[in-house]
Amino acid sequence: MAEVIPVDAANHSFDIWGDKTISPREQTPGPPQRIDGMTVGIVTMEHNAPHGGEVHPDGDELLYVISGRLSVVGDSSPQEPLVLGPGAACIVRKGEWHRVEVLEPTQLLHITPGPNGDHRPES
Repeated sequence: MAEVIPVDAANHSFDIWGDKTISPREQTPGPPQRIDGMTVGIVTMEHNAPHGGEVHPDGDELLYVISGRLSVVGDSSPQEPLVLGPGAACIVRKGEWHRVEVLEPTQLLHITPGPNGDHRPES
């Protein structure tokens, strides 16, 4: 049965499964739940993530800044952080350890691969 389903994007992320179906998932505090597919989320960030970086071994991650400013620091060039403002995006290649640092409150769209991934503890 075809239908159009309204979703509150401020409180839900979207899981895109291998069969290309999409299901909403209520956002919860803490690290994101990883699925065998892609997760799309629109998040408001006022502080840095509570970890020292993350990695996605299953695929590339897309980060798109809707509003605000942040920097993305990858292990491949930690001395050259990429600063993103409204309308800017970047692709973090699979296997690249990276962290996002909030420069001002930011609304961010991310498309994150799963199911695998890891976080480093804060230093």
